[in-house]
This record gives sequence, structure tokens and C-alpha cells, in this order.
Amino acid sequence: MLMARVPRAPLALFSVALAIVAALVTPARAAETLNAYSIWPENWARPMFEEFEKATGITVNFIRFSSGEALARVIAEKGNPRVDVLFGGPVETHAAGIKEGIFEPYKPPAFARLPARFRHPDGQWVAIADDPLVFMSNTKFLKENNLRPPASWDDLLDPAYKNMLQMADARTSGTAVTRIFSILEVNGRDETKAFDYMKKKRRNVQVYTKSGGGGTLPVGLGQASGGIFFIVDALETKAKGYDVVISFPKEGIGTSAEAIALIKGAKNPEAAKKLIDFATSAAMQSKLSEYKVNFVPANPNVKTDPALAEVLKGAKIFPIDDDYAGANRKRIIDRWVKEVLPAQ
Repeated sequence: MLMARVPRAPLALFSVALAIVAALVTPARAAETLNAYSIWPENWARPMFEEFEKATGITVNFIRFSSGEALARVIAEKGNPRVDVLFGGPVETHAAGIKEGIFEPYKPPAFARLPARFRHPDGQWVAIADDPLVFMSNTKFLKENNLRPPASWDDLLDPAYKNMLQMADARTSGTAVTRIFSILEVNGRDETKAFDYMKKKRRNVQVYTKSGGGGTLPVGLGQASGGIFFIVDALETKAKGYDVVISFPKEGIGTSAEAIALIKGAKNPEAAKKLIDFATSAAMQSKLSEYKVNFVPANPNVKTDPALAEVLKGAKIFPIDDDYAGANRKRIIDRWVKEVLPAQ
């Protein structure tokens, strides 16, 4: 019996075709990724995450929320966390998170070199940078009202500012929480005096914004006379060409460390730890100046940008006590909502 001979060329082609099909149906090895909630706005966070990806090959998928929103989400997701890292935001936010048991202690290589106020003793959070509050005013408004840039907390009570100030809402913004604890500190933590002051200032507040930097553009445009912002937001407004002036109160004003923390139960813990390593390193913090992000680096091996250092020269700035703020944050915010927000 004769068998038909199959040509060799078609067999070879058939083998190649099988190989192509196999390659198509075999999934490629997925690139390493991690997920984060960023309290830093996207235009500050994205360059840092891109630098991290260049250095490690790890991609950061992130969503931006203001401090209060991010904290509330991480607490709500405690049983099944959707992110691996909480990136940025005032340390008071992270201190409040410790009470909720949402963080996993981790000490990056830079931990021992960081000043004590830039690291939680157990590694529940570590600082990326420092961010002082400032007064920012519209220059045209000051001239038209024959005012000097405010140099005291009491200057913001001037009737000339009635319904003209904008600043952040404590229900959503970490900037607002730092502002309130600054007022508490300059009043010796006398809550009666501090809240009396805030209720008096309330009549001059046009609107409380959702995010810390939300009032900067209205101040720049002259729709508002001024407000209290983190310096990183104020200097960005100035850099965009708006005619604003930055000043500091003689009584002092608070600064808050910007922190990063590993989420308990993170699904990508090793990648998350690498991001924390990078964020606390001189390698990342030296990029802050390069990308015009006006934070004061937390890593002692990185110098503050000279232009930023000049703005801060002579200012009376004190660190917010994160333990005190974290322990009292919710109570103080609730009181602010009840007493200050509706005040006339």
C-alpha cells in the first residue's frame, strides 16, 4: 500500500504557525506594579512616580485625593485594602491613621538618618518632606486697601478682609487641619481662645475650599484677597505669574511633615517598600527642586532649594506635634464644623 508523501515545507510552516499561536495565547509576564492613594496633586506626584519607575521598573497606579478623603477611604477599606501605600499629606493625617490600625510598620534604609520628627519611632510612617504654612495675599488688593502684607494672625481680622479670604475646609483638607493646630499652638493650646479667634476670622472667609490649594487661583486672580496655604501651593501660584505676596505671622506658624506609609494587608508589599525606600532617599528628594516642587527635603543629605530657603529666611516656624494632632484631630475638626463653619 502506497502512502501519500506530505511535503516538508507545509509541515515546517505548520510548526511555525503553532509557535505563533502559542506565543499569542501565552500571557506575557506582567510588569511589577503597586497601587497608591496620593495626597500630593498629580503634577507633583507623577514626576516622582515616573522617576521611581525609571529606577526600579515598577509602575505606580495612583488616584489623587485630599487628605481627609484619602484617610477615610483607607479606613473604610481596612478589611480589604485597595492600595499599598498612602503617599504624601500632612503627618497629622498619618498620625490619625495609626489610631485606626491601617498601617504596617516599615523602616527604610534612610530611617536612621532622618531627624526624629521625620519618622515615627516604630516606622508607622516616614517623612518625605516638610511643608510650612504661609499667608498669601493679592498684591493689588493690599495696595487698593492701603494694607501691608499680614504679619500677625490678628491682621486677618481686619474688616478690609470681610468676605475676601479663602482657605481650606477641615472636613477634607490636611492643610486646614495644620492651620487649625497652628492656631491652637499660638494660643497655648487654649481651645477657648483659639476657637474664639477662628469664629471672628470666619466673617472674613468668603469660602472654605475642598483642597488645600483650592483658594490659590482665586487669590491670584484677585477674586479673593488672600488666605493661608502650604508654601508649596503659594510658590507655585507665584511661579505661574500671579501678583501675590507671601508673608508670615510674627507669632509663628506651623509646618507639617509630608509622610508616606505602608498599608496593612497591602497586596504588593515588596514593591510598596521599594517606593518608601525611594521616597525617603536623597535620589528622589533631590528631584523636588528639579521639578519645581517647593517642599523642604526631609533627607538631611539634600539641601533646600536656595530660592525656597530665601523665602523662609527669618520666618518663625514651628513643627506641628503629630501625636497631639493625631490624638485630637477628629474631635477638633468636629468642633470646627459645629462652631466655626456656621459662625457669622
